[in-house]
Amino acid sequence: MHTLEQVKEAFQLLDEWEDRYHYLAELGEKLPPLPDKWKTPDHQVHECMSNVWIVAEPDPDEVGRIQLRADSDTPIIKGVVAVLVAVYSGRPATEIRTVDADAVFKELGIYEHLSPNRHVGVYAMLRKIEALAQLAATTAAPKPEACRPQNQKTLQ
Repeated sequence: MHTLEQVKEAFQLLDEWEDRYHYLAELGEKLPPLPDKWKTPDHQVHECMSNVWIVAEPDPDEVGRIQLRADSDTPIIKGVVAVLVAVYSGRPATEIRTVDADAVFKELGIYEHLSPNRHVGVYAMLRKIEALAQLAATTAAPKPEACRPQNQKTLQ
């Protein structure tokens, strides 16, 4: 999987939009496969014209961070999804809403080459990612009893 910086560097090297278009498709091909068990209506982004699924998992190595997994049945949209995964995956769940994906997409020149319907789909993906991050942030919060030392007695 590519980092956001790698994607930006590649886009800077590609002068023609057609080359960037092919690179987007390649990015999508390199996404790790999403297991069929996650290709459910709960994980689907329903506002997209293409089938898109996004799943957020806690990062096993860093508490509070999430890892995104995603897939689409359309090569270019799968590439767009790969860019979103590069933008958001590995960030703290509480930081997701502060990331300006619009700025990234404008910098890469992606928005100017997407149809209005595809714009709607991208914003739906962003809302889904934000909702998943919000859920991850609230479920990852420690319970009060988890913060209490084990040998401390509770008052009754």
